[in-house]
Amino acid sequence: MTGMIDSPYAEQLARIPVSEHRVDVDGTETAWWEYGAADAPVLVLVHGFRGDHHGLEPVVAQLPGFRIISPDLPGFGGSATFANRAHDIDAYADWLGAFIRAIGVDGPYTLLGHSFGSIVASAAVARSLAPERLVLVNPIGAPALEGPRGVMTRLAVLYYRAAAALPERAGFALLRNGAIVRVMSVTMAKTRSRRLRQWIHDQHDRYFSAFGDRDSVLEAFTASVSHDVSEYAAGISVPTLLVAAERDDVTPLEAQRRLVGRFPDARLEVIPEVGHLIHYETPGDAAARILRFLRSGARA
Repeated sequence: MTGMIDSPYAEQLARIPVSEHRVDVDGTETAWWEYGAADAPVLVLVHGFRGDHHGLEPVVAQLPGFRIISPDLPGFGGSATFANRAHDIDAYADWLGAFIRAIGVDGPYTLLGHSFGSIVASAAVARSLAPERLVLVNPIGAPALEGPRGVMTRLAVLYYRAAAALPERAGFALLRNGAIVRVMSVTMAKTRSRRLRQWIHDQHDRYFSAFGDRDSVLEAFTASVSHDVSEYAAGISVPTLLVAAERDDVTPLEAQRRLVGRFPDARLEVIPEVGHLIHYETPGDAAARILRFLRSGARA
């Protein structure tokens, strides 16, 4: 691995105090990070598939004045895998509610989910979790196995199943293959900035393979392509903001426009000229839209 490429958002992030913590959540050791002052308005983050809390730090950097709580999902980053449950949406939704209770968030808070995290957050809120507001960035708004991208998704399913079926060493090597990770990164990045693309690829090289074991990755991937936010939208009554991308290869914009109509109380913001990496490419734009939503007195 080459030397780390400096983050374009490092200076902004360095101004926000951060501390690392660990907590037992119903038997699952969970690593989480706290940014900002303890008495500030609370924002809980849920990252995407194969990532960890690092992926949302560019957004954190744009949101001083909040107490931001950012855990690693079980099976990824510094958090343990589930010991006795499959890594499916029900398990992640249960874990999210238990995590919020375990760290003592007992007042109003906003919940933000990115990509796979948008499914987990939506499922948890539709069940019983009660944030004051919900923000979904690059929401997975339509079934991944349907439509024009279904063939590519099925190829990805075969890739993860092959990695799980191989002997352990070979399976890990396939999942962490740098060339495959780079193809994923190149496909998702839309920016024309060479420096920003290099940094995005470096982030994926460093954090896209920080997972617990092959089975947990396969289970989480299966969950990510078997569910989407539209399943839960009608059951979510809290004001919701969808921050979608004009060039998202995972959920097309027309599907996002259909999705927003499924919520009782939601609005859609579209960031132009960006794809599924809003959190890396346009975190400032996303943060500005989030702030307007949080500061608006009227419901959507």
